[in-house]
Amino acid sequence: MNFAELSNGIFSQAVVDYHKTDNVDAPIQNPYQEGTIENDLYLKNWIDVVQWHLEDIIRDPQIDPVDALALKRRIDKSNQDRTDLVERIDSYFWDKYHNVKPLADARINTESPAWAIDRLSILHVKIYHMTEQVERVDVSPEQHDKCVQKLAVLKEQLCDMTTSISQLLDDYEAGRRVMKVYRQMKMYNDPSLNPVLYGKKS
Repeated sequence: MNFAELSNGIFSQAVVDYHKTDNVDAPIQNPYQEGTIENDLYLKNWIDVVQWHLEDIIRDPQIDPVDALALKRRIDKSNQDRTDLVERIDSYFWDKYHNVKPLADARINTESPAWAIDRLSILHVKIYHMTEQVERVDVSPEQHDKCVQKLAVLKEQLCDMTTSISQLLDDYEAGRRVMKVYRQMKMYNDPSLNPVLYGKKS
């Protein structure tokens, strides 16, 4: 089993596990040993599926403004947690591939492997929820057909992403691509870089 296939299995498991309670406040029960890449992959998808539901909740037109602000702060923190975890997964790939001697015609990629894994994880969340929409019985035939078509596209995208990630990692291992990682530099969460935050201290 290659890494993309391993990720698919763990992401699918995490989505199903979350929906056993379908509660954004339910504690995570990560079945994988802490410190392993499997643990990180499970946590990655758990963050994604919780945030999916937080994004649903905050769009309630009747939400209390105070609750909405608190929820927005929670979503911001979730985004930062997601970014930090993606960078940790990239460290796993960096440790594995950065010493591979690149070929003379080696290419670079537009994104790091962990950000591709990030998109793979979110695809699993989308597929789960689009499947729910397909299974609804309270919608028009037209809406049902649109959801069926969207689900087919998402499944095709999942296959393509799985293949492309596998090919990318094969290229790293063979030296056909140069392993490079650019850390995210989100300035708005940094009190020393966000003018609104450091301005308040002056």
